[in-house]
Parts: sequence; structure tokens; C-alpha cells
Amino acid sequence: MKNVTIITGLAVLLAGWLTLSALRPETSLPTAVVMTDSVKHDPATGLAVDERLTLVVAQCTACHSSKLILQNRFTRDGWKEKIRWMQRTQKLWDLGETEPVVLDYLVKYYGPEQKAFDGRRKPMPAVQWYKL
Repeated sequence: MKNVTIITGLAVLLAGWLTLSALRPETSLPTAVVMTDSVKHDPATGLAVDERLTLVVAQCTACHSSKLILQNRFTRDGWKEKIRWMQRTQKLWDLGETEPVVLDYLVKYYGPEQKAFDGRRKPMPAVQWYKL
């Protein structure tokens, strides 16, 4: 039980540190990014890169993989309900004044897609092959 408490405490400290780092203007975004659909994606997390990325990573990936974000598309209310569920059942902390910023980011990049479904998958991004 003591080990779980220590690990939980360290996770909360790390999340807090990352959150504070995200709020500092001198914090820089990753320099190596992957482009798909004209949006840059962080190679470490796969998440869309913008000025809120560090904050979202601090608040969201302290407890779970970014893949949980990438595989979902919710409305603002849907994302808010997921946050409330995590707070009720998974001991997620109160996001405070960062919650609207996190929600804005999630809805912008991981909100419902607004195009008609024609039964086909999205085109694959350009692949650069290399010689073996």
C-alpha cells in the first residue's frame, strides 16, 4: 500500500511540474514533428502540436496513454463527461482553470468529424520509402 501511495504521489508531482512547465512562456514545443492532414503531430505522443500540447500532455498522459485520446472523438460535452468520469472513478484531480484549455484542444483536434461517410477509409498519408 505504501508503494502505491508513493507512486501516486510521484505521478501527481510530475503532472504538476509538467503543468507549470506548460504555463511558462519560455517552454518550447518539440522540434521534431510528424505532418499528417496539414496538422503537425508530436512524435512521442501522436497528439496534434499547438501551444496547448504540453499542458494537455501534463494533464492527460500522467495517468494514461495518449492513445486513449487518439482513438476517441467526442463533442465538448462528451470530453467533459469523460473528465468527470475519471474524476469520479479514477481519482483524477480537479483541472481547475486549465480545464477549458484542455477541452478547447480536445474538441479542436479530437472532436467529431464533420464529413460525410462514404464507406471508405481516409487516404493514407504520403509514405516515404527507403532502400533496405
